[in-house]
Amino acid sequence: MPRTAWWGRASVLAVVALLFGAVVALGAGGLGMAAAATRHVLRVGTYHGIKGQYSSIQKAVDAASPYDVILVGPGDYHERGDYTTHPPRNGRGSAGVWITTPHLTIRGMDRNTVIVDGTKPGSSQCSKAATAQDYGPLDAAKKHIGRNGVEVWKATDVTVENMTVCNFLAGTGNDGNEVWWNGGDDSGAIGGFGAYYGAYLTTTTTYFPGEDNAAQYGIFSSNWSPGAARAEWDYTYASNFNDSGYYIGACRQVCNQVVNHAWAEYNALGYSGSNSGGTLIVENSEFDNNQDGFDTNSQNGDNPPPQNGSCPSGVSPVTHTASCWVFIHNNVHDNNNPNVPAAGLASEGPTGTGMSISGGRFDTVMDNTFANNGAWGIILVPFPDSGPPCTGGVLDPTSSVCLYDDWGDVIKNNTFKNNGSFGNPTNGDIAELQSFPNSVNNCITGNTDAGGALTVSPATATTLPTNCQTTVPNAGTTANAPFLAEVACDSGADIAGVNGSAGCLPTDNYPRHTSTLMHSLPAGLMTMPNPCAGIPANPWCPATGTAHAASGSGTAAGTSTGKSLATTGMTPVAALAGLGILALAGIGLRLRLRSR
Repeated sequence: MPRTAWWGRASVLAVVALLFGAVVALGAGGLGMAAAATRHVLRVGTYHGIKGQYSSIQKAVDAASPYDVILVGPGDYHERGDYTTHPPRNGRGSAGVWITTPHLTIRGMDRNTVIVDGTKPGSSQCSKAATAQDYGPLDAAKKHIGRNGVEVWKATDVTVENMTVCNFLAGTGNDGNEVWWNGGDDSGAIGGFGAYYGAYLTTTTTYFPGEDNAAQYGIFSSNWSPGAARAEWDYTYASNFNDSGYYIGACRQVCNQVVNHAWAEYNALGYSGSNSGGTLIVENSEFDNNQDGFDTNSQNGDNPPPQNGSCPSGVSPVTHTASCWVFIHNNVHDNNNPNVPAAGLASEGPTGTGMSISGGRFDTVMDNTFANNGAWGIILVPFPDSGPPCTGGVLDPTSSVCLYDDWGDVIKNNTFKNNGSFGNPTNGDIAELQSFPNSVNNCITGNTDAGGALTVSPATATTLPTNCQTTVPNAGTTANAPFLAEVACDSGADIAGVNGSAGCLPTDNYPRHTSTLMHSLPAGLMTMPNPCAGIPANPWCPATGTAHAASGSGTAAGTSTGKSLATTGMTPVAALAGLGILALAGIGLRLRLRSR
C-alpha cells in the first residue's frame, strides 16, 4: 500500500501551528497541564499476569472521572452497558460501552487482542454463529432495539484507541455502529462538543443476518463539531458494513476533522457522509474492494444540508483556495464488489466507482491514485432527494424532488490507471454531470492516466475552466445525458427522472449482487507501538511511557512513506497557542440507510 507523503517537510510545522492554535494533547486524552497531575489509571482485565481493578470496560467508565485513563488488557469483552447501567432511552439504542464523561482516554494494550464483542456472553470471539448474535434489549413493542459498540455521547475530548470492536448489530433504534462519537444523531443540530481522537481501531462484523439487522457503520461521527480544536481518526480499519466503513456527517461547514491512514474494504461504501464540509482532510488512506469506494453528498436528511467544502473563512493552507475539504494522497482501487452487505440508499452506490461526489460543492480531490475501478474512477453528479423542505437545494414543486447539484469541485493532479474496464458508454477515469446552467463549473485539470490518454465524459469537461482558482458559471455544457443513463443503470436508482436499471442499454454490463460474502480481518494490523506512552506509572506501566512488552508490529492500514499533518512529531498535539486560525477536520458522505 504505497503512499506519497506530502506533509513530510519542515514547513509543515508552521502550517500545523497556524491550523491548531490551542494546545490539544489528544493522545493523552486531551489532558490539560494542570489536570495531568491528578489523572488516575483504571485497569480492566489482566495484562502480563497482573490483574486490574475491573472486569468490565463499562464498569471502569462508570467509575472514572474526567482526565482519567482506562487501560484494557487482552481479552474478549462482551460489554453490556445497554442491558445494565445505561439502558436505551426514548426508543433509541444505547451501547455496550456508553461514555458521557469528558476528557477520558480508553486504551487497549493491544489492538488485535483487546476485543469489544457484540455477541452474547460466552460466545467465541466475534462469532459467526447465528445463535451467538445479540440484537439488543427489547423496545416497547417487544422488538429488539439493536446495539452500538463504543458510543461517546456529547462528551468532549474522549480518546478511544488500540482495540477491535465487532458484531454490534442493528434493530429498531439508531444502532449497528461499532465506534460512534454521537453529537445528537437526527437532531438537525450541530453540537460544539470539542475534540476527540480515535486511533489503532479495527471495526468489523462477521455475521450477516439480512439487511434489517446488519451492522451499519464501522467508525462514525454525527452532528459533532470540535470548534476551534480538532477531531482525528488515525490508523483505523473498517470492513463488512452495509452502509459504510466510515461516516462523518451532519456537521455542515464546521466538521474540523482529519482522517489519516484509514483502510476501508468490503463495505457498500468505503466512506460516506452527508452534509459535512468546511475544513476536512482525508489523507494517506486506502479504499478498495467496496461496492463504491468513497462518497460525499448533499442530502435533505441527516440535517443540516448542504455539503459545502468551502472554508468557513479565509483560504486553505493546503489548497491555497477557498476550498477546505481536501481528499489527498489516497489510493482508491478495485472497488468493483457487488456482493457486500448493502441496504437503503447505500445499496445504490454505483458498483465499480472509486469516488462519487453527489451534490457536493467546493470539494478538492488532488494528488491521489484511482486504479482498476471498473465503471469510473471519479464521478460528479447531482443528488435527488425528497422535499420539502429543501434547504440548500432546488425544489421541483410538481414532483417534490429536492435536487442538489454539484459545483465548484476541483479534480486536480490525480493519477488514473485501468478505470472503466466494464466497457460501457462513458465508463472511464472521470465523468461529470451538472443540472443547473447557472451553477459554478467543476474544474478538472492536471490529471493523467498511467496507461495512456485520460478518459473524461464529457470531453469538454477538462476545458471548463483550466484555472481552478477561477469560478466560471456553467454554460450548460455538462448536461451529460449518456452518463446520466449509465450511472442510473449501474446504481439502479432513479436519478433526475431517469429510471434506474430499467433504462439500461441492451449492451450494458455491470456486476449485480448474487450473494453476500463476509470477509475475515487481514492479519497483523498495526497495534499501538507503546500503549504506556504518556500514561502515569501504574502496575501495568511501572515506568511512565514503558510497557512490559510493547508489540507495535504489524501491517499499517494506509501506511505512508513519510509524515502527515497528523503525524509530524506532534501526534496528536496542536501547538503554539494563539497562532491558530483554522482546524482540520473530516468530511464525508452518509447515504442514509434508515428510512424509518
